[in-house]
Amino acid sequence: QGNMAFAGKYEFECDENYDEFVKKIGLPSDKIELGRNCKIITEVVQNGNDFTWTQHYPGGRKMSNSFTIGKEADMETMGGKKFKATARMEDGKIVADFPNYHHTAEICGDKLIEVSS
Repeated sequence: QGNMAFAGKYEFECDENYDEFVKKIGLPSDKIELGRNCKIITEVVQNGNDFTWTQHYPGGRKMSNSFTIGKEADMETMGGKKFKATARMEDGKIVADFPNYHHTAEICGDKLIEVSS
């Protein structure tokens, strides 16, 4: 199915290889600690090919990226760096290249699975 429904709120459940990944992308140690095992809520608002992807962190901080599939957009990394990226849809997954990593997101059942490599 080419246009999966991503809209919803998803609670963070687990991370694999977190330390290795955040060190590779150069996240500062204070941000590494903030992100470790933290109960992030990811909220996805979808209107056709337009998305707003918001991560709500404990303590009220949030980070949001808005983009349209196939169009370049201004985005921000976990570490606060701003960059331009074009998100695409591949096999039902949203795919985007961040400055230091490749990111995919897909819906499996009622879960949002995000992979950064």
